Amino acid sequence: MTAPSLQETRPAAVATKPPGPFIEFWRSFSANKGALGGLIVIVLIALVAIFAGVIAPHSPIDQDRTAFLVPPFWQAGGNWAYPLGTDDIGRDILSRLIYGARLSMMIGLIVVTLSLAVGLVLGLVAGFFGGVVDMAIMRLLDIMLALPSLLLAIVIVAILGPGLGNAMIAVSIVTLPHYSRLMRAAVLSQIRRPYVTASRVAGAGTMRLMFATILPNCMAPLIVQATLGFSSAILDAAALGFLGLGAQPPTPEWGTMLASSLQFLQRAWWVVTFPGLAILITVLAFNLLGDGLRDALDPRLKR
Repeated sequence: MTAPSLQETRPAAVATKPPGPFIEFWRSFSANKGALGGLIVIVLIALVAIFAGVIAPHSPIDQDRTAFLVPPFWQAGGNWAYPLGTDDIGRDILSRLIYGARLSMMIGLIVVTLSLAVGLVLGLVAGFFGGVVDMAIMRLLDIMLALPSLLLAIVIVAILGPGLGNAMIAVSIVTLPHYSRLMRAAVLSQIRRPYVTASRVAGAGTMRLMFATILPNCMAPLIVQATLGFSSAILDAAALGFLGLGAQPPTPEWGTMLASSLQFLQRAWWVVTFPGLAILITVLAFNLLGDGLRDALDPRLKR
């Protein structure tokens, strides 16, 4: 009886299946602890916004004329019925912050959707056709970028009239050039690729080439920009509300809450601090999330 050879005794190599694209993305994304923390904060804010009617202890517009400028519960004179205190006309600050989260998330979603849709089409048309079309679109966007974004938004709202809807339209217009230029750059990097040439030779029409062939391969940078656009939209809308051009009282919008409480800054710090903290935390969370998505979606920046 012969001894088994070395090859016969060696265990067969076990074939391992490579991880799917989602698993690979999640591993890269979750390695960034800041981005993971930002995602958790955004999910919590979204849940608060969705269930605001259940979570909020009071109506955001109800006034208690016996509780003007009540401090938070941990200070002398505080009341557990109003955990974060009340404003100058007796409205619960915590309830207004909770309903303000719903408004801020709605503002970010609408602004990003409008500006992304229009900017995507403009950038795709400019990059695909080139020539005079590209020059006309890009020069128009350059004019818009030459003006400070907040100043341009103020001009647009002044023309349309103050209000939350007009403020969202203005913010959508001023953020549109960023998506268009990013989309154009992505199209220019893809349009000479072999797969586009093969699709054109196979008889694909212009619309199919633009929206079915090129567009899906240009979405990664747009997803990152859209995430960062949420924070810009919330911040710009709060700035317009602070200037009296956005949401109008008694709408519980964080920028409007800041504007109406500045006169009480020294003797009632809570009416200014909590809306400011809400804006700060939300914008920071979206920025951290955007940085994590950029690292996870761009192979050159993966850890």
